[in-house]
Amino acid sequence: MTSFWQDRPVLVTGGSGLLGSWLVRKLLAESASVTCLLRDWVPQSEFVRGRLIDRVNVVRGDVRDLAVLERTLGEYEIDSVFHLAAQTIIGIANRNPISTFETNVQGTWALLEACRRSPAVKQVVVASSDKAYGDSDVLPYDERTPLAGRHPYDVSKSCADLIAQTYHETYNLPVIVTRCGNFYGGGDLNWNRIVPGTIRSALREQPPVIRSDGKYVRDYFYVEDGAAAYMLLAERLATCPHLAGQAFNFSNETQVTVLELVERILAAMGSKVKPDVRSGASNEIRAQHLSAAKARDVLGWKPQFNLDQGLALTIDWYREFFSHG
Repeated sequence: MTSFWQDRPVLVTGGSGLLGSWLVRKLLAESASVTCLLRDWVPQSEFVRGRLIDRVNVVRGDVRDLAVLERTLGEYEIDSVFHLAAQTIIGIANRNPISTFETNVQGTWALLEACRRSPAVKQVVVASSDKAYGDSDVLPYDERTPLAGRHPYDVSKSCADLIAQTYHETYNLPVIVTRCGNFYGGGDLNWNRIVPGTIRSALREQPPVIRSDGKYVRDYFYVEDGAAAYMLLAERLATCPHLAGQAFNFSNETQVTVLELVERILAAMGSKVKPDVRSGASNEIRAQHLSAAKARDVLGWKPQFNLDQGLALTIDWYREFFSHG
């Protein structure tokens, strides 16, 4: 615990989401003064169930609303901003690209424009994604890999990432970008995601559904490591302003196929159910994994949890969640 966050006015967009909830919890643990922009009321979210909502300032509004963002930054005298708000489900992006583009792209430029007009803002951390790189023959991705999304979700993250870099290059905004693998952890209520969906199915003794052929390779990143990485990045940006405009990959650099991940979860839960492999996924990248060498070398960062440790904590969270109905 450092004094950096003590009483620091912080804005988190997307604070009721998976990463946002854990980030808010960690910020509160370090005595930050947290304000969250909240669009939807999700009573089962960790943000509400964990009573985090009772310990933060809540602004009701949409991340695309520039006036609400400017008012929030000004009235709460925000110093540090974490921009996590996004539509993150690939299937929804494929079916409804406009809402994804509006939230992920327009929401990013509105937030950054509000920060540009707010002189009190000193650090802005923007959530991009490994999906921003698109499909590449060269793996792992490092930060020099071109941003080349082709499908709706991937393109929305490529655009948001480039817009963040633009606001630094053109306006000298102190913004920095994260590119992380697939987050998992307790509190993810998007049941079509492979980790929570598999755990719920196993607890119900039902076959977990794999939409793809199970051979897609992904980089899975535990959410508590993600929250710690975001905070470290903001701290480093405060003391090393030359980092502004840069992007950092965060990953535990362990690559597994979807089927291997499901089998790990089932084994950890002692479940005998067999996955239902449907081979129906489309518009998704076959293989992705990240190099976190830059984060290690420049930031002195390393993950605290390996995949099995993260999965064990995640399974414990969902066992408790479902035990209370």
